[in-house]
Amino acid sequence: MDLTVKDIERIWVNVPYREVPARNMIRELPHWTIFELCKVTLGNGITGVGETMCYYTWGEVTDADVNRARGRTATEIMWDDSLGAGLQMALFDAVAKSMEVPIHHLFGLKMRDDAFVSWWSIDLPPEDWLLEIKEAMSLGYTSYKFKARPWFDLDEQLRVVTDVIPDHFDIDLDFNTMLCDSAHAVRVLRELEKYKHVKIYESPIPQRDVEGNKYLRSQTNIPIAMHVGIPPLMTALKEDVCDGFVVGGGATQVLHETKVINEANKVYWWQLVGTGITATWALHFAAVSSHARWPAVNCHNLYEHQLTKQPMQVHGGLVDIPTSPGLGVELDWDAIERFRIEPIPKPYPHPNMLIKVSWPSGEVDYYAHGLQYWDDFMQGRRPVFSPGVRTDLVPCDGSTAWDELFAAAQTKPAWEMRPN
Repeated sequence: MDLTVKDIERIWVNVPYREVPARNMIRELPHWTIFELCKVTLGNGITGVGETMCYYTWGEVTDADVNRARGRTATEIMWDDSLGAGLQMALFDAVAKSMEVPIHHLFGLKMRDDAFVSWWSIDLPPEDWLLEIKEAMSLGYTSYKFKARPWFDLDEQLRVVTDVIPDHFDIDLDFNTMLCDSAHAVRVLRELEKYKHVKIYESPIPQRDVEGNKYLRSQTNIPIAMHVGIPPLMTALKEDVCDGFVVGGGATQVLHETKVINEANKVYWWQLVGTGITATWALHFAAVSSHARWPAVNCHNLYEHQLTKQPMQVHGGLVDIPTSPGLGVELDWDAIERFRIEPIPKPYPHPNMLIKVSWPSGEVDYYAHGLQYWDDFMQGRRPVFSPGVRTDLVPCDGSTAWDELFAAAQTKPAWEMRPN
């Protein structure tokens, strides 16, 4: 069996968002539609495919990575996380196909036949969140991870959606540290406990604030999740700063981390982001994970197409673990060719738009892209989760007034484009 890496083809694609994500992701994450597929061909003629989200993933694939993988034995290098997301995934896919086993057989002992998955979205106005939550329920999902942001009225958002969802449907709120400090976080988190559907708070305040996070845990009945890494995993476990973890990264790293978390009897969810290809990859990790008891977040629901011939089938919030060789799904190469593009150099350009943040006082802020208002809120220049705040896109009407507002908005300071 010749497992030598004979060839690596790299294919860039631009996979369109569905309608509701499209009109909201444009504010901050227009670049999440861009992927690179790595197609690895082994000496035995078997191919494997992996996926990299070019502007987000834990590790991109470089020309140097491709050059050092060619001519090597796939089993010798596939555990090297530094090769990047798509190339590592493709190597595992090809090796597992060669051995005629699903990928999870290479990860460890299978512990489950199906795994929990969650719907995901960026922050949305209440009417759009309601549309998305109804779509999620219609497709068998029972969990939704939502971005809680201080430029929307979170109480109004939750009131609108919880009025119509069943008791068994869960909502997890990701603050990305935007509650800023324990002084603000305690007030907001306690108020949100009135919504029985809210089951997890993710990263309410900066994760490096060990004492603040320990205090928050003592002040709320809702579990707190934190990304592995800050503070270091052993510090997080020793200081007991959270109830569970968000896990993502390369195969060697995450399998090591989850073994440690399992031993500590903590729970976690898998967060490996992409189309149906990456969502399927995540299922193989879940198959060998005893404590992956929180629904995985893969963001695959954002897209018009999963790049697989059969979209992921969800039943009662669960998806069956693949049993066919390799990833265990058939890719839709016609769709891949339809979405194929030339590589796009970094940084990805901001689209021209005007964003309006309206305050209950009647004051209005204008921004040219989402990273500007991230800066204002994170640097303490705007209130922390104020009731009555609302964010909207202002369409260009061709008027001089719009042009003047947009020109003024462009002069505001902002972070450089970076992964979110």
